Amino acid sequence: MVQMIRYVLRSDGVTGLYHGLSASLLRQLTYSTTRFGVYEELKELFSSSLSQPSFPTLVAMASTSGLLGGIAGNPADVLNVRMQHDAALPAGERRNYKHAIDGLVRMTREEGWRSLWRGVWPNSMRAVLMTASQLASYDAFKRSLLTHTALEDGLTTHFTASFLTGFVATTICSPVDVVKTRIMSAHTQQGLLTLLASIYRKEGWSWMFRGWVPSFIRLGPHTIATFMFLEQHKKIYRHWKGLPE
Repeated sequence: MVQMIRYVLRSDGVTGLYHGLSASLLRQLTYSTTRFGVYEELKELFSSSLSQPSFPTLVAMASTSGLLGGIAGNPADVLNVRMQHDAALPAGERRNYKHAIDGLVRMTREEGWRSLWRGVWPNSMRAVLMTASQLASYDAFKRSLLTHTALEDGLTTHFTASFLTGFVATTICSPVDVVKTRIMSAHTQQGLLTLLASIYRKEGWSWMFRGWVPSFIRLGPHTIATFMFLEQHKKIYRHWKGLPE
């Protein structure tokens, strides 16, 4: 990881660390908006004043939300992987997309519309695992903290639950992240089983958690910020609408 950062800084400067920012924002607008929106609607649908959804029900709702989010966000995700991977390639092998829209247009023109859906099923599987391990785990951790500790529904509870959620999500999603990244960054299309067999022959079982630490460094703070902002957003919305908190 350190060597990669040094290489990017040497070849592209500080701005190289933010290469692909527009694609990342587009991915969040499509993927995250879909999964969070669908999950909250389902949770509200299956909740009442007398009962809350069980953990298996939360997992099922989160998995459904993740599947829809993964499909909706796949074009931006392919683009995001490519633009970030560009910085690590020699200058002659880079795709050099100017921004997210330019990337989508060029992918469609140069490789056909099917390129936008490259890796959609591994990506959707990853989205299912990510959403289930994030949203369902967060609600379960938060519920346990409020039930079994003296903590109240405040920032400390939200931070603790989201930190634990980040650890769970990183661990569960690590194998799929490795496969997804290699499929989407590949210059030639390769079958999933063929790719898995090739990775296993070269790296053994260690491939499943390759890059876990940088993944947690990225996903941990992202998960904490996401849920702490989400909780405040819901609090403000309920207050604005005159709903019970």
